[in-house]
Amino acid sequence: MSLFRKIFGSSISPSDEEKENQNSNFFPESNISVDEQFIYNFKKNGGKFLYCENAQEVKDQFENILEENDWFESEVLCYDPKLFELLEENRLIYNKPGNPKFLFSSCENLIAEEGSILFSSKQIKQLKPNELPVNIVVLATTSQILAMKSDGLSAIKKKYERDYPTNITAIKYFEKAKEEDFTQYGSSAKNLYLLLLEDL
Repeated sequence: MSLFRKIFGSSISPSDEEKENQNSNFFPESNISVDEQFIYNFKKNGGKFLYCENAQEVKDQFENILEENDWFESEVLCYDPKLFELLEENRLIYNKPGNPKFLFSSCENLIAEEGSILFSSKQIKQLKPNELPVNIVVLATTSQILAMKSDGLSAIKKKYERDYPTNITAIKYFEKAKEEDFTQYGSSAKNLYLLLLEDL
C-alpha cells in the first residue's frame, strides 16, 4: 500500500489518529521517509497539497481549484504543452495571456528538506519568482520527490544531458510572511496548490 494512501485513506481509526498526533509532536525525525518530510515541510511553508491517485483525480482536483478561486474561462500562464489539454477542457486562455490569474506548470523536482518546488527554464522560461503570478498550480508526481536540493540539481543534470536548462529556481514560501519574519526577506510568497499524482 502506498504511503499516500495510508496518509490520505478515507478510513482512519481513532487509535491511528492518536498515534499520528503523538508522532507529530516529534516531527520531523531523522527516520521519517522523504515523502513524509516533503509533505510536512511543504505544508509548514503554507502550500496547499492535493493528493491524486490517477489522472481522473487530477482533473477533478484541478476543477475544484478553478471553482474555489472562480478562475473558469480566465487567462493562464502555461509553457508546458503536455498541460494544454487540461486547460482547453476548462476553457482557459493560455496563448499569450495579458493578465494571467495563475501559472499552471509542471516542475523539475520536489525538495523534501525544505518543502520547496524546483523549477527551471523548461517550466517558467526566464521569469524570476517575483515576475510570476501570485497564484500557482503545480502538477508533479511522487517520483519527483527528492531529499535535498543537491539531489534535484543532479537529477536535472542527468535528465538534460545536452539541452541543459537555465534559470533553476526553488520556490519555498507559499503564504505571506509575518512582518517580524526576517528569514523570508527578499522572497516573494506564492499562493501555491500542488497536485501530486501517485506514480510509484
